[in-house]
Amino acid sequence: MFLTEKGYAIECAITAAEGFEKSDSFNPDVTILDVHLPDMDGLEVLEKLRHNDKKNIIIITAFHDMDTTIKAVKSGAFEYIPKPIDVEELEKAIDRAMKCSSSAHSADATPVPPFVYQEGKIIGKSRVMKEIFKTIGVLSENRVTVLIEGETGTGKELIARAVHYHSPFRNHPLRIINCSAIVGTLLESELFGHEQGSFTGASYTKKGKFELAGEGTIFLDEVGEIPFELQSKLLRFLQEKEFERIGGEKKIKSNARVIAATNRDLWKMVQDGNFREDLYYRLSVATIKVPPLRERKPDIPLLIEYMIKKINHELNKGLKRVEQEAARWMLEYDWPGNVRELENILTHAAINTQGEVILEELITPLLGKRAVKETNEKETSHEQSLQNMEKEYIIKILDRTHWHLGKTCKLLDMSRPTLRNKLKTYGISPNGKTI
Repeated sequence: MFLTEKGYAIECAITAAEGFEKSDSFNPDVTILDVHLPDMDGLEVLEKLRHNDKKNIIIITAFHDMDTTIKAVKSGAFEYIPKPIDVEELEKAIDRAMKCSSSAHSADATPVPPFVYQEGKIIGKSRVMKEIFKTIGVLSENRVTVLIEGETGTGKELIARAVHYHSPFRNHPLRIINCSAIVGTLLESELFGHEQGSFTGASYTKKGKFELAGEGTIFLDEVGEIPFELQSKLLRFLQEKEFERIGGEKKIKSNARVIAATNRDLWKMVQDGNFREDLYYRLSVATIKVPPLRERKPDIPLLIEYMIKKINHELNKGLKRVEQEAARWMLEYDWPGNVRELENILTHAAINTQGEVILEELITPLLGKRAVKETNEKETSHEQSLQNMEKEYIIKILDRTHWHLGKTCKLLDMSRPTLRNKLKTYGISPNGKTI
């Protein structure tokens, strides 16, 4: 109805069979395809439509997981829109599809291989994570150098793994190096290898990660920590796809793909003279910016659910959920340590949980000064509320006994010294006189 009012010619089909028939006769410029159909899986329909030279296919689905998104993108979907449908977003996608029809993927593309990467799934249904999933699908089909930028604990390594394990080179090695954990000559040796006797302690010839990776992937974590003098050698490899071992003269070829990650502002490092500008451009041919957890809070409930399942598996627990009030605190918290902090806090709380529910009192003390302060303020407010109730009740009993302290103590089940202390604390006095 919305698109008809916008002037589009529309044909609708309830089943895949009806859709194939109308697709041939109507020959649409854009196909809007639901993943869930009564007679066939929507992704299978997508592949058949692509095989029949149908382009500009927009996937609609209630599923928000990474697997479905990546499969849809790799199968040639132009766009992927989750339910509930935002019709304005859908219209914009249709408009983009019309304009970009010439750049759609070729119809004779190889069918998508089955999804093989299971460990360390990336969880998220927010718009920004959906875009990252689509980017992974695109980059996994080529070998360009990728720079992944994001704060510590946002899951940069998981994204690098996803790009590698969805690529045609998934069966080749993925070599990971934390550039901040290895210094100087040792890092150069780890990357490029060394010949026997090339430096003190080099008692044997060693192959470096670029040589060992073969046709696979090198993941350079914290690439901003690479010493300036070593950056030129990395740049040469990216340009020439060849290198020499330390102390060696033979040029060694490698077709390994490079994926780099950093939690630092590399461009600022370039401006400060601490990182080579030419290397920066070589590393950032394609860039993925991973948002901090505070900028994708709709994903927190999904992450909590996933982490609880992981904790149950690793710690042999039987946890089912986080208490509602605890979940509310977790949604309001800013998570400076991002997803890694979320997992650590849930694991810590789970260890001390005896039943099936992680309680609020186990979560809030772990959420940093802000949450603790707010919790204390909440408790103080609650305590003040109870004090006001007690004060009003004491005054009510005093009025009933015409301020006879003996009778008041008996009704309150309270000693006279305790009552006097309460009256003093609350400032209660008859006719304005202190008792």
